[in-house]
Amino acid sequence: MQLGRRRLRVAPMVSREYGIVDTHTHLADSVFDSDRDEVIARAAAAGVTRIVTVSENLTDARRNLELSALHPELIPAAGLYPTRVDLDEAEEMVDFIRKNREKLVAIGEVGLDFWVVKDERKREVQREIFGRFIRLARELDLPLNVHSRSAGRHAVSLLLENGARRVQLHAFDGKPGAAWPAVEAGYFFSIPPSIVRSRQKQKLVKRLPLSCLLLETDSPVLGPTSSQRNEPANALISLDAIKDIKDVGEEEALEVIAENTRRLLGDLLWNSRDPIERP
Repeated sequence: MQLGRRRLRVAPMVSREYGIVDTHTHLADSVFDSDRDEVIARAAAAGVTRIVTVSENLTDARRNLELSALHPELIPAAGLYPTRVDLDEAEEMVDFIRKNREKLVAIGEVGLDFWVVKDERKREVQREIFGRFIRLARELDLPLNVHSRSAGRHAVSLLLENGARRVQLHAFDGKPGAAWPAVEAGYFFSIPPSIVRSRQKQKLVKRLPLSCLLLETDSPVLGPTSSQRNEPANALISLDAIKDIKDVGEEEALEVIAENTRRLLGDLLWNSRDPIERP
């Protein structure tokens, strides 16, 4: 299937309650320091009214809170990137999340990365850290935003073994068969704009039900082209690809994905922030 790039457009209103949400970005990244306001404005013009900002370390997590105080569109999450294989750093992040629980929409990004981490001893530490975050999510009743590069089946197994309830598997790179136990458990899969150049992502969306799909951009990476910086406005490229692959209308895709997002992240996205005039 050939999926072409779309020109930036404005998506129609989803409903009175819920708008379009980019569920996974790194807008605290320094690559946005020179034009972050413009990036957020372009997202709003495209109909993306909420942007979840995940962290890779404590510096990111603190910056996410600072940025969310300046920009009501930005909804902060906090987590430790799985290649940071350090139990002390993980415990510091656990403490930070506990102290800031009421300000956070999710724990993330956390998980496993077997593409970077090859050493089995370090992978075992990864599993221990991930398990801590899964248990913390249950304790605090927060959803998990999960990274699982080259470790999809392992991440899903660990989530199920630890009784994880509200889970987002971001940019899942495994086969549909590896994803299916997560679908049966009620987990969600967020789809980046790189789907237009990824046969794996296209096959995944084709096989998975619309009722478990979310929109993400993973800005500044995983855009429609690998050579350009990605940004939240491109969530509509993910939307277009999903509706084309699933052969549904835009309104139906928007309604179902908005409801999926609400089920995962709750009403904090809309009810506890300053009102934003939607396009």
